[in-house]
Amino acid sequence: MINYPKVILKQGKENSIKRFHPWVFSGAVARVDEGLEEGDLVSVYTAKEEFLAIGHIAIGSIVVRIISFEEIEINLDFWKNKFESACNMRKAIGLYGVANNNVCRLVHGEGDSLPGLIVDYYAGTAVIQAHSVGMYLHRGEIAEALKEVLGDDLIAVYDKSEGTIPFKSGIEPTNEYLLGETKDFTAIENGLKFKVDWLEGQKTGFFIDQRENRSLLERYSKGRSVLNMFCYTGGFSFYAMRGGANLVHSVDASARAIEVTNENVELNFPGDKRHEAFATDAFKYLDDSDQKYDLIVLDPPAFAKHKKVLSNALKGYKRLNLKGFQAIKKGGIMFTFSCSQAVSKEDFRKAVFIAAANAGRRVRILHQLNQPADHPVNIFHPEGDYLKGLVLYVE
Repeated sequence: MINYPKVILKQGKENSIKRFHPWVFSGAVARVDEGLEEGDLVSVYTAKEEFLAIGHIAIGSIVVRIISFEEIEINLDFWKNKFESACNMRKAIGLYGVANNNVCRLVHGEGDSLPGLIVDYYAGTAVIQAHSVGMYLHRGEIAEALKEVLGDDLIAVYDKSEGTIPFKSGIEPTNEYLLGETKDFTAIENGLKFKVDWLEGQKTGFFIDQRENRSLLERYSKGRSVLNMFCYTGGFSFYAMRGGANLVHSVDASARAIEVTNENVELNFPGDKRHEAFATDAFKYLDDSDQKYDLIVLDPPAFAKHKKVLSNALKGYKRLNLKGFQAIKKGGIMFTFSCSQAVSKEDFRKAVFIAAANAGRRVRILHQLNQPADHPVNIFHPEGDYLKGLVLYVE
């Protein structure tokens, strides 16, 4: 019998949990045991006190994030089993342990039944981000379990949770190595080298979720002039160059991102004059430039973190895509994305449709894009389907 403090649900509020949805909302809770602190492990029960699940308690609308639907102890063996399952899936789909690719997302939150935890693997370094206090409190066990599961494939574990822990928690985490250390920040994706700045860069250092979409862009790049907006560290740019682009312009507001973009281009194409990078605001660049491009990538950061700002986000996507349609040549191809979880595929497609209509351009959809297989969506948690993209042929 596992003796975690109890969260008791209201009558009839257990159905979503019985369908394995990993969140318990505040409106479903009848009572909780006294003395609980954010991040504590709790057992969730029905109104009749029948066991449902184990999870971390939290402040806010999501009261419990469930990590087990079995009545088991959350210990080192639990974490090892979870990571073995996650790693085995990546091996099965050819995204872990292959020669030309030493980068993948090893744990994707709810997609791997571990809400609040992200683990990205870069050439021997696991970069973890805890998005809940509960996961942050387990970081020592997480690092130990990763080492036991990955063995010699793991050199270091870096905790980069400083910017992801909920601000109401009162915890002030510090980014730090939990295991080992590395001075080699170079990784390989589909045979291309790139530097990963997990110490100072966005997210865990690179946007692994665009791997397949970068490969698709490579196929369309031959002989084209390419504009990569919100380029971050240049992923789409050096794929375009390998694909045979005549010219590639990379744009990002961050001077550091542009610096790393130039380093990544030089790593793969030393001395190549086809590439030029600009540290400037994306909208300003599009407003000031008269140049037209054959292929444009619009991959902005999330415009909407939650539903309350959805209206403003959709206006942003309309405005950005309008600028893209105005800057693309006849017969051009546009890759346009939204990584805002609050924006549905239908909302995003409608925003792009309105932008095309306002620009007076005839547009055909060539591809509808998603997050890759190492960012799986739990079938019981459709909210995890966050990345959406369109590849458009613009007349």
